[in-house]
Amino acid sequence: MKEKRNLHLKVQELCDCYATNDPLKEMSAIKGDADTEEAALKWLALAALHGVNDNAREVTITRSPGGDVKVTAKYRESELPSPGPEIGQKIMDTVREITHIEGHKGKSPLALGIRQDSIELRVKMKAKEKGEKVTISFPEK
Repeated sequence: MKEKRNLHLKVQELCDCYATNDPLKEMSAIKGDADTEEAALKWLALAALHGVNDNAREVTITRSPGGDVKVTAKYRESELPSPGPEIGQKIMDTVREITHIEGHKGKSPLALGIRQDSIELRVKMKAKEKGEKVTISFPEK
């Protein structure tokens, strides 16, 4: 029987692993990863690190019905590197599994340990005819 580790714990471990790296640079390289599950977890960790490091209010990933994925950060409207359609779908699935958000919309707190500190993010999901959206909100510093 294959052991399925806790996805939340994996994201925290990846935050610790990539804490000293440039999150945007690492996010740009994810698109070509063959292991989409690992890439989705890595992307979530990097998005959290980017938000913390750059004082973002929120990071949003939007997937259209056609599978196109767009990522924006709200501190200044700027587009972040897209993880691509396959990994984008896996990110949506992973967020649902970690937060236990079911249905077309919901929100949940997400406590994340980063090195010797912790942060509580707010995760909001919406699914409409125009696609799905995950918004990760960061607390004020």
